[in-house]
Amino acid sequence: MARIVVGVDGSDESHRALQWAMAEASRWGAKLIVVHAWRFGVSPSDPNAAEATRTIGRAAQHVVDHEVAYARESDVDAEGVLVFDSPARALVDQSADADLIVVGNRGRGGVASTLLGSVSTACVRHARCPVVVVPDAGRADIECGEVAADGAAG
Repeated sequence: MARIVVGVDGSDESHRALQWAMAEASRWGAKLIVVHAWRFGVSPSDPNAAEATRTIGRAAQHVVDHEVAYARESDVDAEGVLVFDSPARALVDQSADADLIVVGNRGRGGVASTLLGSVSTACVRHARCPVVVVPDAGRADIECGEVAADGAAG
């Protein structure tokens, strides 16, 4: 395994996914790609659009920088990627060059009662490499299963 991609958004769930991905990157000697994608719909006619975009862009960069620095503290070879796109599309695109995608089960946009959020669901369905969805710390009722090479659950 040479390249592990992890999606982060500043939530506790994504930080747990980062920690899991860090352990795997360390185990396999893989490069860790920390991806944060953001999409903010500002009307071009809004006089504050440019400033809003810059402000949100700085906050997004801070998320990436913070998580990359955290990973590097553990001597993991990590690099950050900031993408202006939907998180699901950004991670699925990153899967083309990845050996593994790691995401939390829900992020900032998650509905508390759902098992999987929209981003993790999109990754599971559309990624071009294996996907690990790291469950909530409080979800003791989740059972882990294995998936065979042909995709059959076991």
